[in-house]
Amino acid sequence: MNYSSSHNHQETITQTQHKHTTKRLTEDQVRLLESNFNSSKKLDPEQKQQLSRQLGVPPRQIAIWYQNKRARWKNQSLEHEYSRLELQLEATLARTRRLQREVEQLQAELNNIQTQQARHDKYYNNNNHHRPPMDPTVFLCGEEVGSSSRSLDDNHLNNLYCLGEQVFEAEQMYDVACMIGSDLRLVGSENNSF
Repeated sequence: MNYSSSHNHQETITQTQHKHTTKRLTEDQVRLLESNFNSSKKLDPEQKQQLSRQLGVPPRQIAIWYQNKRARWKNQSLEHEYSRLELQLEATLARTRRLQREVEQLQAELNNIQTQQARHDKYYNNNNHHRPPMDPTVFLCGEEVGSSSRSLDDNHLNNLYCLGEQVFEAEQMYDVACMIGSDLRLVGSENNSF
């Protein structure tokens, strides 16, 4: 055996022995390393030597443990951040879908009102009637009456009147007008009684 092959053989034996000299850490040693890692993610040479003496393991093994632990910690942090962002994205998408449905619903309502407004305008333009200013409360009230009174005949619908948000039949409107008129006559007679 020549010197170079003998030297290589000796290095292989030394490496094999070195591999066997690093022993597995006990649970207590791991706990101590974990607590040190939680207080400081970086390991300075002084800490490495102190931990090596305290645990009875080579400083290189402690450095490797710290390096591996840091890599696992970074991966866990990235996974946690990814999960958080994924949940945030899902919530944002759900909110976006809800807002889109709301926009579609409002667009449908707007189209319905515009169609009804066009019918209203066409009626007054075709019949040469004086078109009263549109009061949204009267318009909406009339729509509610028409949509909820489909089973009523057309004559009955023609006898319904809106005043603000209240719906009255022709007879009720007459009674209200009579009461208002009688109240005005009473007020007028009181003013003339001096």
